[in-house]
Amino acid sequence: MHIDIASLLFALTVSMLTMAVALPSVMGAVGPAARRAQAGVFLQAIGWVLILLSGVVEGGSWADRALSTLSMAGIAGGLALNATAFDLWCGRTAHNRAPAMIAVLLTLGYGAGFSNYAFRVGWANGLLALQMAMVAVILGRKPQVHVGKWRWLLVVALVAQMVVTAWRGVLGAFFTEQFPAFLTPHPVNLAFALVANATAVLSLTGILLAHRDEAARALEHLAAIDGLTGVFNRRAWVLQSNIELAGGVRYGNPVALLMLDLDYFKQINDSRGHEAGDRALRFFAKALQAAGRAGDVVGRYGGEEFCVLMRHADDATVKVFDRRVRDYLAEAAPRELGHQLSYSGGIAMHASADDTLEAMLRRADATLYSAKALGRSRTLTA
Repeated sequence: MHIDIASLLFALTVSMLTMAVALPSVMGAVGPAARRAQAGVFLQAIGWVLILLSGVVEGGSWADRALSTLSMAGIAGGLALNATAFDLWCGRTAHNRAPAMIAVLLTLGYGAGFSNYAFRVGWANGLLALQMAMVAVILGRKPQVHVGKWRWLLVVALVAQMVVTAWRGVLGAFFTEQFPAFLTPHPVNLAFALVANATAVLSLTGILLAHRDEAARALEHLAAIDGLTGVFNRRAWVLQSNIELAGGVRYGNPVALLMLDLDYFKQINDSRGHEAGDRALRFFAKALQAAGRAGDVVGRYGGEEFCVLMRHADDATVKVFDRRVRDYLAEAAPRELGHQLSYSGGIAMHASADDTLEAMLRRADATLYSAKALGRSRTLTA
């Protein structure tokens, strides 16, 4: 059976264009990572369109040079955008800039050396293969968030593309008589066209799975975070606090639990409106987070009641935290909210290996109500 390389590359271009059009509608509302992936696929599709268009103009003309150079910019630029998308999907905010630098270098060198066929084929394919290797390394690095196996699907696609692209570059640069034109029916060129079609499907699948992972993480975040204050909701706080408490017990670390309740919160709602009450809750939650240490678990337990679980915290450490929060509220609340904001609190220290989070919550709650009975705006230890 005869396989026509021109037909394979035309099919690849149609597939890329279809992906570029379909991805935004399939993904719906997306974040920065998916937007970069969509833009990357679009640029690569445009790059392949320009490659085909360069074949219908006079070879070596200014139009051929312009179309071919822009096609390299599209393909390499699209791959660089995909690299930043993969970084974001893996939880990394500092992007590897090497793929983007390779894209710029490839485009400039290709345009400058266009008149030398052997150079431009070796240059373009060699740097594209290097760029693919870099993106594969980015995907292979340990992610900062939990991700599925989609990244290995993409690594397989990139490595396959890298091998045939590098092979094609060597053929064009050093064995030019065997590969004198873009559509030469050489076995290497045929392998390149077949692999490009197959990996386009793998890449699309990987991108969609990565987006699904991101959406699942977003839903998990929404299920764990209180929508108003941005701290853990009650269910998530209890789950995380039990984990931290178990770690404290295992290593013999002191663990403290604070239960805090805003004073006269109903009066804020009644006199200033529920929007003012919401602002007060958000402000208090941020104050707790700012005063806390890495590893402290802050959560909204219900209404105007918050809980903080602190590992490596003895009674003195907890009281330093409490004083820091109170000083900040006294200084900043009148300025930020237009009124005073105070709270009552109860502290329960982990007592023994048999002590549970539920028991600590009961002790902290009872102590909190004692603080309120004694006049509010104070924190007592159980």
